[in-house]
Amino acid sequence: MTATAAPRRSQFKLSTFRQEALYGYLFISPWVIGFTIFALGPLLALIYLSFTRWDLVGSPSWVGLRNYSRLMSDELFWQAMKVTVVYGLGRVPLGIIVALGAALLLNQKVKFVGLWRVIYYMPVVLPPVAVSLVWMWIYNPRYGVLNGFIRQVLGQEGPRWLDDPMLVLPSLMVMAIWVAAGRNMIIYLSGLQGISQDLYDASSIDGADSWRQFWQITLPLLTPIIFFNLITGMIDTFKLFTQAYVMTQGGPRNASLFITYYLYQKAFQQFQMGYASALALVLFVVIMVLTVVVFRWSRAWVYYESEVVGGGN
Repeated sequence: MTATAAPRRSQFKLSTFRQEALYGYLFISPWVIGFTIFALGPLLALIYLSFTRWDLVGSPSWVGLRNYSRLMSDELFWQAMKVTVVYGLGRVPLGIIVALGAALLLNQKVKFVGLWRVIYYMPVVLPPVAVSLVWMWIYNPRYGVLNGFIRQVLGQEGPRWLDDPMLVLPSLMVMAIWVAAGRNMIIYLSGLQGISQDLYDASSIDGADSWRQFWQITLPLLTPIIFFNLITGMIDTFKLFTQAYVMTQGGPRNASLFITYYLYQKAFQQFQMGYASALALVLFVVIMVLTVVVFRWSRAWVYYESEVVGGGN
């Protein structure tokens, strides 16, 4: 009887293992199906189309590497990359500094702090098109509020913010920082309120002033959040489209020709879908490479408390 009972128990265990595996596959299947349909499938189609010529009407014709060789000598492509990189180099670090400063201010015990947090966060919930229209009014050279202020204070006409090739990019940076500051500020606030007060009390006993506490306690403990905002800000930079489309359409003189807007022009205005696919694939590779570089660079300056505790054990 013992010899016949043992095989039954092993079959029961095997059956349970298969059931658990089946449940696991069922639970992850929505993500796998969604990833296959909305991410992997389009990516494979993009790779194929980047080697073809296609005007959205007929069938794609294979052209090999011709789209990529054309891209290397395309002056507008390099202008779009230049505009996007310069915009990111200004917008991302300034956005991190502004959001961190706002979070430090709103982390203090002041009256109506909840109301101030709502005001700072409000731009995040506004649609990008509405934000663009509001800032077009602010930057309007004739009846805009910014030039109206300059006219009242200095007694002279202000510049044409969105029509000047030297000013259009800084103007868009200011708007983007204003929009992103609220979202990043909330993340910084959560990080600030997660820092133990015991650390500040102990440093005070050792004679550390507020400035030293900021550099030696607050900032190191916020580096994971700074790293997160750096990654998301960098990706947002390479995905910027709405503001360029609504406010400037790449002008003046291609001074605000962002890479995504140039891609849109090639795909849906000039119907060069093969070439646009090559642009999109290059953009994807650039974002991936930059993300990997920043991740590797983060090992030198991002502080994870759990890793330090684990290393000490």
